[in-house]
Amino acid sequence: MEGTGVSSCEFNERSLCKLKSLLCSLPAQHIKSLSNLQEESVMVHSFSLRDFLLRARVLKLYRQALRIARRAPDHAQAELRQTIRREIEKNRYCDDKQRIRFLLSEGLERVKDLDEMLDMQGH
Repeated sequence: MEGTGVSSCEFNERSLCKLKSLLCSLPAQHIKSLSNLQEESVMVHSFSLRDFLLRARVLKLYRQALRIARRAPDHAQAELRQTIRREIEKNRYCDDKQRIRFLLSEGLERVKDLDEMLDMQGH
């Protein structure tokens, strides 16, 4: 590591030794609960194919809206980006697929309208 006189290899080996000794000092039940936490966190993030594709469509809409917002006049860009983010965040935890599809179609329409408006203004 720069300026400490300790190489990164030595630092990593020492850190690994400390971590091993810490894990060895933990009761077996805590280690098991740590591995269960890791498994649970992986399970939370698994999607069905339909969920994955729906999520991809939402992210695509978000990116598209942000790209179009860059064409807005400089004084309006920050507020427009905040509005786009707020609208996405407002429904972040929605798990009703029908509602998500509705919001997607509504969002696509709003993005299309924004794009057309900016085209008319010459931006």
